[in-house]
Amino acid sequence: FTSVKLSSLRHHLKTHSEGKPHVCHLCPKAFRTATLLHNHVNTHTGNKPHKCSECDKAFVTRGELARHRRYKHTLEKPFKCTICEYSSVEASKMRRHVRSHTGERPYPCHLCSYASKDAYKLKRHMLTHTGEKRYECYVCQARFTQSGTMKIHMLQKHGENVPKHQCPHCSAFLTRKSDLGVHLRNLHSYMEKAVKCRDCEAAFHERYAFLQHRKTHRNEKRFRCAQCSCTCNQ
Repeated sequence: FTSVKLSSLRHHLKTHSEGKPHVCHLCPKAFRTATLLHNHVNTHTGNKPHKCSECDKAFVTRGELARHRRYKHTLEKPFKCTICEYSSVEASKMRRHVRSHTGERPYPCHLCSYASKDAYKLKRHMLTHTGEKRYECYVCQARFTQSGTMKIHMLQKHGENVPKHQCPHCSAFLTRKSDLGVHLRNLHSYMEKAVKCRDCEAAFHERYAFLQHRKTHRNEKRFRCAQCSCTCNQ
C-alpha cells in the first residue's frame, strides 16, 4: 500500500492492528475507529442519516449511499480492471475480480486444503465441516446449511405457499407484508430497557439478539459437583 497522504497511510495501518478500543454499549462488538462504531450503533437504533437526494432512500453510512447512487442513479463504475474490460461499482468486487486473473486465494480453510477468493465463500465452506444448519424453512421447518439451498427447497416443495417477504435482519421469510412488520416490531425493534440473560451477565436491547444468545446456553452444564468431575444442566 502506498499513498500521497499521511492520513491515508495512518488509516491503512489501522487495518493491520488487532486493537479495537471502541466498544458498542448495546452488544459485545468492538471496532477500530469511532466512525465504524458510530455506523454500527445506527444499525441498532435504526438511524439512517445519509439521505439520497434523488429518491426517498436513506442509509447508515456514506459508503452505502455512494453505492446506492452508483447502482440506481449515476450507473457509474469507477473501478476498472487493468487487465481486461471489466469495471465495477464497488472496490471489493474489483478485488475479487482481479483474483480471477492472478489465481490468488487469500482465504484458506484451516481444516482442509480449500482456499477461497473471498471471505464469504470461505465462511460458507466452513459449514461443511461444522454441519451447522442455520437456515430453516418456515413452512416445514427443514434446515439447511445455505440460504440458497433453503430457497430452492421452498420453491420446489411448497410452490405457491412459499413466503414472499424476507426479513432484512435474519433468515425469516413471511407470507404477508403485514406479518413482516409484526416480526420486525417484535424481534428487531430497539428496546430502551435491556433484557438480561439469567445465566450470565449479557444484556440485549433487541429481542432477536437475546434469543440467539439464549441458544448458546442450550445443553450447557453450569452446575458442577464440588467433590467430583460431574456436571449437570439442572
